[in-house]
Amino acid sequence: MSEKQNLPNASAVLVLGILSIVFTCLYGLGLVLGIIGLVLGNKGRKLYKQNPEMYNGAGNLNAGWIMSIIGVALNGLYLLFILVFGAAYLSALGALS
Repeated sequence: MSEKQNLPNASAVLVLGILSIVFTCLYGLGLVLGIIGLVLGNKGRKLYKQNPEMYNGAGNLNAGWIMSIIGVALNGLYLLFILVFGAAYLSALGALS
């Protein structure tokens, strides 16, 4: 029996998921990292589902994929927050003049 391989990009997806959460307040950087993590994570998940007994590292891949989802959601909410309060600020400035 052959030795199990590590899933490709499992560590990268984990790191991207963590960084997407950490960089939430950097105006889109976390969103980009989260989307890249999701794309790489989906590829790895498909590969693992085809032949699960061949690969190690599914836990890291799934954790990174979930953190990428959380990071994308947090970044989306943060950007929405910026847009709403930016619009409110600009309309308040318009009302003052």
